[in-house]
Amino acid sequence: MSTAPTPPGPLGSAPAPAVLQAYLQDLDAWVRDRRAELAELDAAAIAAQRGADVASDMALALSLWKAVADRWQLMWATWDGGRVGEPERQRITALVWGRLDSTVGTSGGGTSLPEACRLSDALVGQLKAALALAPGAEATAGRVRDLRAQLERLRDQVGLEPAVTRDRAVDRLAGLMARQNDVTERARRGADVGGLLGPLEQDAATFERDLIVGNARRREARGLLEDARERVADLEHRETALRTLADRCVRAVDPAPRLAVPDVSALGPVPNTPERIQAYVARLGRVEQALALAEERYAAALAELSGLVDLLDVLAAKAAAHGLADQPDLLASEQRAREVLAREPAPVPVGRSLVGTYQTWLDQLLSKESA
Repeated sequence: MSTAPTPPGPLGSAPAPAVLQAYLQDLDAWVRDRRAELAELDAAAIAAQRGADVASDMALALSLWKAVADRWQLMWATWDGGRVGEPERQRITALVWGRLDSTVGTSGGGTSLPEACRLSDALVGQLKAALALAPGAEATAGRVRDLRAQLERLRDQVGLEPAVTRDRAVDRLAGLMARQNDVTERARRGADVGGLLGPLEQDAATFERDLIVGNARRREARGLLEDARERVADLEHRETALRTLADRCVRAVDPAPRLAVPDVSALGPVPNTPERIQAYVARLGRVEQALALAEERYAAALAELSGLVDLLDVLAAKAAAHGLADQPDLLASEQRAREVLAREPAPVPVGRSLVGTYQTWLDQLLSKESA
């Protein structure tokens, strides 16, 4: 079974071009080999008439493969045949550690490429064990080595578990390690451990999958918390700007819109549990909609007043171009319109009518001039 390559560097780093090239080539080989393995597993499941038993795991495995393959395409395009400077190399590591588009079995995504690869490795091992495709007795030593390496990875992942779930994870890992030690000792004595290895490999793969998915979900929850805090800060800024806009509109326009400005602080602090954050984000969305509606109405009212002044200026310039600006009726109409539009607040319906009157006088004078 192919194993995913080690990531070239942490997020924000700019690994050397040679390191990146080797990683991209190894990842390309992993993607190709994994696709062939999945095709083999699918064929075996159909031949054994066990397609329904492994359908969900196969669907997840294919989803993982597709997400990694798509991300590799983006990374390869960024690599551009090696024509990369430091920004492009940093962009590649950002693609390595950024969230994949696939939901990969979690409630909202959040799995990085290395995690998706490890989860895919675990799933394929689980599927091979379930379909009895593991190598024969001659490869037992290799399977034991692979299992030992997997348990070491699990040890590292268990150390990252939060305190509230770490004890259960430690107990689960201890049980797997005890079983692995038993299998190793039996194999050393020459016993046939094929019947013990399969279930152990499947349980280890399931545990690794659970740890990866749990970590992805916790990171998603942290992402939701950060996103919610950023949205609250943005809405507070918009609320302040909207209050200024509303005050300006009320002073300048009559009749002015009368929409309440939502108070973002009334929502309270951002909660720190996923369930409460979801409800809080929904309320943020309603506040955002209310702010957008108020912004639109107040801005439109001020824009209409400004538009009337601009239209009057254009009409006056047109009258001057035809030598009609000093015509008594036209001049009186312009002066009256400007006087009304300059008031605070300006009666916009009256101003609209007076600008229309000026335009009507101008049209009539222009038609006489052309007759």
